[in-house]
Amino acid sequence: MSARTGTAPRRVFVNAMLVLCALVAMFPLLWMTSVSFMAPGEASHFPPPLLPRQATLANYMELFSQAGIGRYFLNSLMLALAATMLSLAFNVGAGYAFAKLRFAGRERIFKLLLGALVIPGQVAMLPLFLIMKQMGLVNTYIGVLVPAAASIFGIFLVRQYALTIPDALLEAARLDGASEFRIFRSIVLPLLAPILVTLAIFSFLGSWNDFMWPLIVLTDKDLYTLPVALASLSREHVQDNEMMMAGSVLTILPVLLLFLVLQRYYIQGLLVGSVKG
Repeated sequence: MSARTGTAPRRVFVNAMLVLCALVAMFPLLWMTSVSFMAPGEASHFPPPLLPRQATLANYMELFSQAGIGRYFLNSLMLALAATMLSLAFNVGAGYAFAKLRFAGRERIFKLLLGALVIPGQVAMLPLFLIMKQMGLVNTYIGVLVPAAASIFGIFLVRQYALTIPDALLEAARLDGASEFRIFRSIVLPLLAPILVTLAIFSFLGSWNDFMWPLIVLTDKDLYTLPVALASLSREHVQDNEMMMAGSVLTILPVLLLFLVLQRYYIQGLLVGSVKG
């Protein structure tokens, strides 16, 4: 009885601290959403108001009607979907090959790839841009998508998960006369479903939130992605905090909804993929 009495206050304290931490973490996001519904200039008052005096959609309407944010939203969505599909195609194939197929230099190549993870991505931007320029891919979506087609982290993630697939299962399929492509399509891909969702989320988020590379490659304003367009608009509307917050909400909303819908598969992929390796 005394043990239960002692653990009850502890549980209350732990739960209260967790709720407090969650509120602190979510406060900027909630306040940003609140400001996006305020009238122009309302958020500049001191102290800043927490809630709008009269909620309005004027900021969102101005973004779509005057700033043309709808075009940039579609640009980002198209690029994010294309980058996700390319990432799944290349990373899944390479990760499975490093995990289950035997070929000369497999371990050495994989160790070299892991070693390259310590190199910052910004270091490769200049030579990559020069290559894109020589190939005539500057100011094109293909030039934006090339770096997203495959990633060392994506290959590593799929490889670690694929190592959990029993070799006996693949060997039995080979003895039954199944080709390597059929084994990959009919056996491996269904078993990799959780990590495919995890990789898809990572790829979509990375492409959707990418700012630096599209800023470098794209020069035509009509081709801008949403983060680049918002940065450009922020220079034109420095004092319009409410409209900038509305643009930030539009940027965050799709990826937030994506994570909430697929979070079960995302967490499952991360946990199962860490069992072996």
